[in-house]
Amino acid sequence: MRTPDLSPRATGGLVKAAIAHPRLLQAAKTAVAVAIAWKLAPLMPGVANDYPYYAPLGVIVASFPTLMGSIKNAAQTLAGLVIGIGLAAAVIIFSQPSVLTVSLVVGIGILFGGIRQLGAGRDYVPIAGLFVLIVGGPNADGYSIGYVSQMSLGIVVGLAVNLLVAPPLRVTAAVKEMSRLRTALGSHLRSLADALDASWPPEEGEWSKQGATLASTSTAVRRALAEADESRRINPRARIRPHDLSSDYDDLTALENATFYVRDLTDVLAGAAWGTPVPVELPDVLRPPLSAAARATATVVTDWDTGKTSLASLQAAEEAVAAVTQAVHEHRELGADAIVAASAAALDLSRMLAALSPGITRDAPTPV
Repeated sequence: MRTPDLSPRATGGLVKAAIAHPRLLQAAKTAVAVAIAWKLAPLMPGVANDYPYYAPLGVIVASFPTLMGSIKNAAQTLAGLVIGIGLAAAVIIFSQPSVLTVSLVVGIGILFGGIRQLGAGRDYVPIAGLFVLIVGGPNADGYSIGYVSQMSLGIVVGLAVNLLVAPPLRVTAAVKEMSRLRTALGSHLRSLADALDASWPPEEGEWSKQGATLASTSTAVRRALAEADESRRINPRARIRPHDLSSDYDDLTALENATFYVRDLTDVLAGAAWGTPVPVELPDVLRPPLSAAARATATVVTDWDTGKTSLASLQAAEEAVAAVTQAVHEHRELGADAIVAASAAALDLSRMLAALSPGITRDAPTPV
């Protein structure tokens, strides 16, 4: 059994990593903000100090993974509260709370919840209307003022703590997700090469089922990039840690295209090996050059991910793909049915390299 490293340096590193974890940091900031709001709530003037328990709720509303998301979430919630209180006020002015009017307010509030622009505030429309009519009762006006005031106080406290204490910047998480996609793509290409080198047809392996995994990984990367982009808006830390996300979006588009081509390549090889999804032929003489091309392309992706980007490896992969095309030409006597799979595979690899080439060329060190 491996003995855990309990040295001060190792322990300090673990503590630092735990503190820096976005979810843990957000939880700690929210807890502090709730405590501040709870202390300030009784100091609110007028009827507002009768409803201090809504201040912590406002903090939770303003606690979002990104600063811009917190502001947007808070604004939408306040809008939903105002609309719901307005619906309840209409009942109080023109009628009185009853089974019919309360049901009507809730129903209309849910209809307002269909407005996409309200976002997080959609759920608060019927809730606010219901609370004003049932909880507020005869003191509905005072309750409404206290409700909105204390929620606003909590939102202000939550936003202030979120802004002043390490406002979240999600760029590192997005970069890690991008690396995960590159790693998965390179690993998948090496698996295809290994399958081509093995006895044919190979046993069905994970490589034949990795298409969905690559697709879900690219979706996670795009979500992470969107969060990183939002986290940089009005974030003072973005000036200290500048990062151009436009190149990351370009790289993601290239990797998504490469993922599409490698899934097509996987289908071609699966069809040659087991006759599904479409049965095709892959002569033994064409498998070695195709394996070399897939392995060379995997090297390009892996080098790019590890920061060892090289135009030499890109050129080697392009030459390996050209060798597949040359092999197909040299063995055209096998007939169209026998060379169509290798031709399709070579085209997939060629288009994959064409998609990745701009990013690799950009990141490759400039020759001295």
